This record gives sequence, C-alpha cells and structure tokens, in this order.
Amino acid sequence: AGKKLSQARRKAAPKLETLVRRHLSDLGFAQAGFSMAFEDLADPSPEGFEHIEFLFSPNPGEPERPLRAIASSGEISRVMLALKTSLAAQDSVPILIFDEIDRGVGGATADAVGRRLAELAQSGQVLVVTHSAQVAALGDAQFQVSKHQTDSHTVSRIKQLDREERVDEIARMISGTQVTDAARVAAQTLIAGR
Repeated sequence: AGKKLSQARRKAAPKLETLVRRHLSDLGFAQAGFSMAFEDLADPSPEGFEHIEFLFSPNPGEPERPLRAIASSGEISRVMLALKTSLAAQDSVPILIFDEIDRGVGGATADAVGRRLAELAQSGQVLVVTHSAQVAALGDAQFQVSKHQTDSHTVSRIKQLDREERVDEIARMISGTQVTDAARVAAQTLIAGR
C-alpha cells in the first residue's frame, strides 16, 4: 500500500506543480518557482514512505527553498490559495477560512486573489477576513466585525450588511474614515464588477 501511495504521489506531483505555478502567476508571482521535494524515510509511517516538502522561490533567479522557511505570511497565504484552487475538484473540505490572505497586495493582485476565492466558493463555503475593498466586493455576502469597549471588557459584534451598508463599508475601505461620493461610486463599481 505504501509503494502504491508513493507511486501515485510521484506521478501526480508534476501536474500539481504546474497548476500551482499557473495560479501563483495570477496571484502576483509572475515567475515564482514551486516544486515538491520527496525525501525517503528510513522507516515507513502512517503517512507513507516519504516526507514531502513544498519548495518555493517568490522571485526569478532565486533557488527554490522550503516554503516554511522563506515565505512571509502573505506569501504562504497566496501559495495556500494556489494549492486550494488547484485541488478544488478533489477536495472535500466543506469550509475554508482565510485570514487576511490579501495582506500586502493591492490593485490587480488583490482582484486576482478575490477572484480565486470566489472560484473556490463555487465548490464550498469560503470565509475571508479582509481589509481589501477589491476582495470584499467579490463576496456573495459581507459581514462587518466591530469591537466595543464597555466598562469592564471588550465586546465583539458581527453584522451582515445589506446592499447600502455594503456600499458604505467598501467605500470606507477605499477612502478611510471620510467616505466621499467618489468612494461610493468606486464601491458600487467594484460590487457591480463581480
């Protein structure tokens, strides 16, 4: 059984590597390297005969190194999104949660991240914590989380936003504390572009 598992892993690896690199390109890593390294174990384990390590190079000309050792939290999040998108058809996980997966990206990359998340949502529930207007606008629903101080402690609240509240919140995400008419128009445009 272990030998069959090893053969299947090694056969599937090149296809997965290609898919992940393609998705990484769309997520702002135009020439990223991604591969899987197989290290044979001295003794078989319940997970098989080898240890598999994801190798990553975010920039051209750099050698691929272990993802866990070199990637920032934002890079790891985008690699995870590329992996999840690549495996969506085979994945049976019903709910995915991404916490600030768009940290440190904006513009076209934030839009690409949002579109990949929307694509994943076609086959399961996707919950995203975001401060990006581009990503928030691509969701089917939007919730606002707020914290309020009482005399003795902090209370967190969550509220589902209706259409107008959603426009206002995305406008606030665009312009900051002073929501302008131009920001509202931009928010409506982002939502309409879903």
